[in-house]
Parts: sequence; structure tokens; C-alpha cells
Amino acid sequence: MALFDTPQEAFGALRPICIQLTKVQTVENVKELQAQLQTVSDSALQELQEYVLFPLRFTLKTPGPKQERVVQSVVQCVTFVLSATCVKKPALFLELFSELCMCLASPSAPRQLAPLSEELKHSVIQSLLALLHSAYGDVIMSLYQPPNLPHLGFAVSLLLSLAKEEKARQIKLAALKCLRTFILQCDCQEYHRPLDEEDKKQCGDLFASFLPGMSITLSQMITGDMKQGHMVVISALRVFSQAISLVMADEQLAQIPPEKEKKPALEESRISELVVHRGLEWAKGTAAKLSILIKKVVASASVHSHWKVRQELVETVHLLMLTCSQSLVGSVSELLKALVSLVNDERPEIQARSNEVLRSITVQGMVAENRPLTNILSEDLHSLATALPRLMNSQDDQGKISTLNLLLGYLKLLGPKVSVVLNSASHLQRLSKALVQVLELDVRDVKIVEEKRWSSGGLEDLTNHSVHSKYFRFFTDDRILPLLQQICQVLGYYGNIYLLVDHFMELYGESALYRKQAAMVVNEVVAGAAGLEMDGLQEREAVLGTEDLKGVITSVLEEYVDQANWHLITSMESEEAAAELAMKYSGLLAVASEVHSQPLPPLDPKPTVRSMNSNIWQICIQLEGIGCFAQALKRDFRLLLLSALYPVLEKAGDPTLLISQTARGTMAKICLTCGYGSVPELINQNADYLVNGISLHLRHVAHEPHASRVLEAMLRHSDANVLPLVEDVVQDILTKLDQCHSDRASSFLRVMHTLMKMLVSWFKVEHPARKGWEQERGPLLGAAQPQEKLPALQPPTAMEMEEFFQEYVKQKRIAEGDISDSEDEGQEKQVPVGESEAAEDPCEEQSQLPLYAQMAKDVTERCVHLLSAKSLCVRLKVLDVLELCVMVLGAHENVLLPLAHRAWPPLVHRLTNDDPLAVLRAFRVLCTLGANCGDFLRRRFSKDILPKLATSLANQAPVSARAGPIYSHTLAFKLQLAVLQGLGSLCKALDLSENDLNKVANICLPYLSAKQPARLQEAACSVFLHLMQMDPDATWLFLSNIWCPHTYQPPHPSLAPVNLHGMAKKRNEFTDNVQHLLDVLHRGS
Repeated sequence: MALFDTPQEAFGALRPICIQLTKVQTVENVKELQAQLQTVSDSALQELQEYVLFPLRFTLKTPGPKQERVVQSVVQCVTFVLSATCVKKPALFLELFSELCMCLASPSAPRQLAPLSEELKHSVIQSLLALLHSAYGDVIMSLYQPPNLPHLGFAVSLLLSLAKEEKARQIKLAALKCLRTFILQCDCQEYHRPLDEEDKKQCGDLFASFLPGMSITLSQMITGDMKQGHMVVISALRVFSQAISLVMADEQLAQIPPEKEKKPALEESRISELVVHRGLEWAKGTAAKLSILIKKVVASASVHSHWKVRQELVETVHLLMLTCSQSLVGSVSELLKALVSLVNDERPEIQARSNEVLRSITVQGMVAENRPLTNILSEDLHSLATALPRLMNSQDDQGKISTLNLLLGYLKLLGPKVSVVLNSASHLQRLSKALVQVLELDVRDVKIVEEKRWSSGGLEDLTNHSVHSKYFRFFTDDRILPLLQQICQVLGYYGNIYLLVDHFMELYGESALYRKQAAMVVNEVVAGAAGLEMDGLQEREAVLGTEDLKGVITSVLEEYVDQANWHLITSMESEEAAAELAMKYSGLLAVASEVHSQPLPPLDPKPTVRSMNSNIWQICIQLEGIGCFAQALKRDFRLLLLSALYPVLEKAGDPTLLISQTARGTMAKICLTCGYGSVPELINQNADYLVNGISLHLRHVAHEPHASRVLEAMLRHSDANVLPLVEDVVQDILTKLDQCHSDRASSFLRVMHTLMKMLVSWFKVEHPARKGWEQERGPLLGAAQPQEKLPALQPPTAMEMEEFFQEYVKQKRIAEGDISDSEDEGQEKQVPVGESEAAEDPCEEQSQLPLYAQMAKDVTERCVHLLSAKSLCVRLKVLDVLELCVMVLGAHENVLLPLAHRAWPPLVHRLTNDDPLAVLRAFRVLCTLGANCGDFLRRRFSKDILPKLATSLANQAPVSARAGPIYSHTLAFKLQLAVLQGLGSLCKALDLSENDLNKVANICLPYLSAKQPARLQEAACSVFLHLMQMDPDATWLFLSNIWCPHTYQPPHPSLAPVNLHGMAKKRNEFTDNVQHLLDVLHRGS
């Protein structure tokens, strides 16, 4: 609560200190006055305003140097008085204005800033702001009279210097705020007198003199160092736009008379020379100079890192377009360019505001010399399309993003007028060439060609497949490709789909250099025409009908799957390359189509990595296009499956990883959009057409590899329900295999391998040997459950012991070969009896076989013939197929055993006299046969295989014992490892005799040495673990003779002591593994 409410009381309290301050100008006196002023009410202080200001002004006007502390305290006290009162006299206002400005000027050089402290500078600026806000009524307009032009110019110059040269951000912002107040655009919360048109014109006339200096200085600040802070840039940008809009306002310039009015009072004064006449010539010259500054400001602010600067740029463009669109005709393009580029800004606030401003500009319909907005944008679009390849080659990634955002914004702003603009051949040609050049792929990556599809997975999640990212020649940023896709989609959404597709398909066929890019553009144009993900755009004039879209897609699809564009060389494999070359020059079509493409240039007989890489990407882009077409047509795409599904399945079976992955992704899209529940359902419901196509193409040599791929893909991606549907075509493949097994067997064997693998998967056929090993290794290796007690053994009866010893003697005689001829003949007759029974009624047995088993039987018969093929590659594939056939037929012993009998001689030859790779595969087949045929192969194995196997392992054991770490990468090591890993389960499956088991133990003993590689030791231990299951006593005795850590005392003195060879031995290379095996045996007993 103020103590002095009346002027009389306040005067009595203030008079002594005012007199004291007039006599002695010190900081203490000024502070005492300010403290006393706080006890006076505002109304009383208003009456005593000039009296209180007198000593303060006197202090400022006193000649001679002054202490900064005194000046600062005086200025702060003046600010306090002006904040509490109103200046009602123009003369007082102007005098205070000059006195405060002189506080900032240098005494020796008044046009320059004095070297003052930052605190004093900030105090003076705040005092100026307080003075401008304290002006009462029309008092402030006295500042904008022509006679006061020098004073106003002096203040503007000082404030611009402070804003530009000071380092303190607080002073910069205060100076810019004061400048905004000078141009009557203060945005503070205090009340401001509303300005009429005459006031604005009066202010604009004076500030026209200052506009060049203000605009240059402010533009330098806007484009200056980022370290000054975003708030400084925002404030400078705001003053820049408001100053221009004040001086260059269209409404004001329209009212300016052509000639300058003559005023006698100013005719002879120098001030008249300073006043600018804003005539037509001046406006044109100033606009031309401002366009240079506006271009720099827009270019800098549109890519500023802080989003609020870009947001302020939107408001700047809006203000200038709203007030100065006629006078700044040369800058309209730059302003629109800035606004359009911000339509796709990363900040949603800027996007929304930019769209709002653009819509408000569009509503006007006419801008810049009465030209339609469409004309301006179309010219800018043409210029940008012309410069786009150069910009994409020279700019950095951020610049490229800005350029593409600008192009996208132009198209969005044009909206339905895009179709009108593209009717111009020049616009369409420029834009299309720019897009195909920018989208040029980098095809130097060798990995694309090298990566092959090794796995043959079936029904994996096709929507989550991983595909290589595209690498482009002119950009690397991941954000650029989506922008280019959006541009193409907007073209398709607003443009004439027939014109665009015809034009880009013409480029597609014109040159191989443009083919991939043109296909990418067409894919996105079709997606845009279908309205996929086109939210937030203006409504187009006419929505494209389904029939029209289907017609366009049909024509593009026929071009994509034409043999010249679909069957391209993608690998160096001789068979595939030969087939592809044959396809190029044959007159046969790969799909049911009557459309023939134009002949392509002669092919390079020796394709390079770059050309194959390019072909791979072309096929992938076309596959992506088919998926995009399915998304565009949705269920209506079912009508096009007749010409689309066969080629897609063909590429799903392609050996190149990227092509097969892309094809599987396309199938997933087709399923989702066409209403199929799964890929198997898609294949099964269209199997009749697919099978018919496969059968037709199998009749032509050039099409055989492609037909095989289609069948292979059908099997891999379908389920067991497809089996009856492909029965006939499988028979066709087998017939072809019979006719041409010498030269083209590989592709057919690949199909058979896929068929057998899928049969194993569909009918859940388990590997018996693996299953038995998993079940039986637990008790031997189950040391993790030592607490579990084994069931108590019941003592045998006398009869059981007698039978055991009789059987033991009999088996021992048989093992030693001590058997009579009659017994031998009786045993030999047992096998033919089974065969004769099975042969009594073969038709009945065959009719009882399920379809999958019958297919496996037919394939096995072909494999038996091909086991002796000359080509190693064919033999390896045959062995792989044969292994799967045996697994499928494992449950049908009457069929499997005769086939095993027929396959045995060539299989033995593969095991004993062939390339190591073939031996490795053949042993795997042997293990599978043993697991499924059991003791049927016992004598054959003991007679034909085991001796040579023993010799091979014995000869190789010293080599592996001496070898170094690199030996584990050799084929010999892999063969040893495979034999040892499979030998144990094979012995158990064949139920070998005691004599053969001893041979196996002796074979594997050298591999228990610690000198052997660790994996070979583990594999040898696994063999002994299997032997423990078959004959634990004999195995214990064998191992104890190698190493026995314990001495066994006889239970009675009358019994002879137990002497084992291993008891007297010291620790050696076998000790650790033998000890481990004995421990396992003891735990399992």
C-alpha cells in the first residue's frame, strides 16, 4: 500500500531527494530516489512525472564522462517511472527518446556504439521499451513524422548493431523486440493503441528509408552462426517479415501517387532527401533486391535444425503472401517453394500449419501478376525436375531430402491439376527422366549373385522374410526411397493412369538402363491410382474404376512375365545358363499369353556379375509389382491368377536367395489380399491350372527347368492335400527322368528331393536310428539323475539260466562259423520265403500302398538305376533322394526290403570305390537303411562293408592323430566323423554278432586316444555307448583290458584272482576316455 496518495504529500517526500540528486549525481542518491518513488501511488507520480524525471534527465545530460554505475541506476529509475506513468507530451517523449539513445552512442563517434557493459546496454533497451509503451494516445505517432526521421534512424541503427554484434543472447533478443515495437508490431500482453491505415502508411513511409539496412542485417543474422540460438533466429525472422510486410504492403503501394508530393516545409531541408517515395519504380527495384535476401533467408530457415525456426518460416511465408504477393512477385516462387517443402516436415505441427496456409493461398486462386497458382507451380515443377538429377548427384543426404520434399509438396499442392500439368509433353518427359535417373540402382554387390537358397523350408512365415535392401547409385539415406515412392504414388493418385503407365512402360522397353527404374515407378503409380495409403490428400476429380485399373494391371503384368523380361540369366551354372539362352531365342512362351515382346538386343554370351545382379533386381522389382497389383485389386486379382501365379511360383523355386525370398513375399501378399487363408490354400485351389501348365512346359526342353521349379515350389509351400493333384505331373517327371537321365537329370532330381522331403515332413516320418538313440542314451548318460533308483533285479530261475547258456553256445558257434549245412540252408531259405510271399500277389500289395508310399517306391526305383551315373553331381543328388525315400518307406517293409536288395550292389560300390563326397552321402544312406531294414542287412554289412570300413578307419587313425587344427576342415576328417557318429546306431540297428561287435570295438579303439581331435574322440565314445547297450559285459571287459583303475578281489579264497590286462598299465593316451566310459557304464548298471 502506497504511503503517499496525493501529489502534495508525494511532492513533500520527493522534493529533498530530487534536490540532492540534482546537486550530487551518485548511485546512492539515485537508489534513494527510486526507493522513495516506491512509496508514491501511480496517480500521484503521474502528476509529478516531469518533476521526478528532471534530476534524472539532468544527470544524463550533464557534460563530461560519467560512471557507468550512475548511468545504469539512472536509466533503471527512468524505466521505473515510465512503467508507472504515461507520457502525454510529444516533446517530452521525443526528448526522452533522444536522451536514452545517446546513452548507447559513443561520445567521440555518435554513429557507433559506445563500449559499455552488457548490463547498461540491456537497461537502456528496457528503458526504450518502457518509453514506447508509455506513450499516451497519438503521442507515439509524433516519432513517425518526417522531421524525426534522423532520430528514428539513429535508434534503428543502434538497435541493429546491438542485435548483430552483441554476444549476449539476452541483449540480442531485447534489441529485436525493441525493433518490433518501433514498427508497431509488438506482441506483448500490454494494451496497444489500434492502428488505422493512415498510421500504417505513415510508419511505412519512414521505414522505407531503413528497409535496406534492416533487411540486410536481419538476413545476415538469420543465416548466421547456429550458436546464437534458435530464439534469436526466430525473433530476427519475425522482424524481417514484419518490416517487409509494413513497407511493401500491396494495399499501401496501391495508394501511393505516381509523383512525390511537394511540401514547402520540407522542400529546402535535407530531411526531404531522406524521405523515400514508394513509387512504382522504387517498388520494383526494392522487390528485386529483396528477392535475393528472401531466397537466402528461405534456404537457411527451411533446413534449420530447430523445428520452431521452420515453424516461424511458415508464418513468414503466410504473412508475405498475404500482404505482399503483388509487390514481391519475383519472390513468390521462393516463398511457395519454402512452404511446399515444409508440407512434408518431420514435425506434425509444421505439416498441419503448412497445409493450412497452402489451402488458404489456393482458395485465392490467383497470385503474382494475376497468374494462376497452377502456372507458377508447374513452372517450378518443370525447373526442379530438370535440375533433380544434378541435385541428387551433388547434394548431401539432407539436401536431397529437402529437394524431394519440395517436389512432393508441389505435386500435393497441385492436387487434381497434376493431370493437367502432365498433359504437357515437356513436363512429363522431364519428370519421368528425372525419376528414372534418380532411381538408378547400384548393381555392384557380388553378394546378391553369390547367395543361394540352400534351405528348402516349407510353410514359414512369408510375411516376415528378410530381403536385401536396395542400394542406389545417387543416395544412401533410408529416408529418400520412401519419399520417391510417395512422389510416384501421388502421380498415380492425381494423374492420368493410362498416360503415366504407357509412358513409363515405353521407357521400360526402350532401354535396359531404364527398365528397373521404370518398373519401380509403375508399381508405385498403380498403388497410388488404387488409393493405397493415400490419406490426407485432396480429393481427386474422378476415382479410377476397378475395370480400368484391372485393364492397366493386365497389360503391365503381361509385359512383366513375358519371356524376354522374366527368364533372365541370374547365375553362372552351365545348365541354367544354357536353358536361359535357349529360352531367349526360342519362340515358346513361359506362360499362357499371346503377347510377344519386342526383340531385345543380342545377349552377352558371357554374362558379368553386374549384368546378373541387374537381372536379379529386375526380376525382384517385377515380383514386387505383382504383389502391389494384388493389393490394388484385392479379391478382383483372383481373375489374374491364371497369368500371375505360375510365374511367381517359378521364381519361388529359383536358386537365387533374393529372388526366392521376394517371390515368397509376393505369394504372402496375394494370399492376404485375395482372401486365401494360407499359401497352401492358394496353391491347392489353383493346382489344376498349375499342374496343366507344368505338363505343357515339360514337353519342351527349354522350359523343363522352369516347370521343375514351379512343381518344386508347389510342393514346398503346400501341404499333403496337394499330393493327389500333382500325382500325374510327378509321373511325367519320372518319365522324363527315364528318357533323359544322362544330361538333364539334375533339375528332375531336385524336384524328387523336394517331394521326398515334404513327404517326410507331411507324414511325420521320424528317423528310427535317431529316435532309438535319443531314447536309449538317457540311462547311460543320465548322470544328472543319480537319485533315481533302478528297479531291483529278480534272481533268474534254473530254467532261465539253462536257456541262456544254450542260446549263448549257439550264438557263439554261429559267430565262429561252426554251423552245419542243414542249418545254414534253413536260414537262407527264410528270406526267399518272405520275398515269395510278397511276390505272390504284387498287385494286391501295391494297391494297398498309400499314395505317398507309392510315389516313394517309384522314385526309389529310379534312384537305384541312377546310383551308377557318371556325373558325381547326379550321384550325390541321387543319394540324398534315396535317403529320404528309405525314411518314407520305413513303415512299408515289404516294399522297402526288395528295393534295398536291388540298391545294395551300387550302394556298396559308392561306399568302397567312389569320391569321398559320395562315400560320405552313401554312408548316411547306409545308416538310414540299417535303421529301417534292421537285420535284413546284417550279413551284407558284415561281409561287404565292415572289413573295408575297418581298413579305412585304421589307415586314417594315425593321420588324424598327427594332424593339426586345420585337419578338421578337410574332407577326410568329415568322413571319419560321419562314420564314427553313425557306426554305433548302425551296429545296434543291424543287431551285429559278438564277433562283429569286437571288430567295431577294435576299429574305434584308436580314436579313444587323447591325440585324436576332440570331435573324433566324442564320436568314438558314442560308438562304445551303443555297444554298452548291446553287450555291456563284453564292452566292460574290452575297456578294462585297456585301462582298469580298480583291482577286483575274489569273493572266496578258493576262487582264482581276477587279472585284467588293464590293471597293470599306467596312465596313457586312452585312460581319460576309457575311464569316462567305465563310469557311464557303472552308473547305468
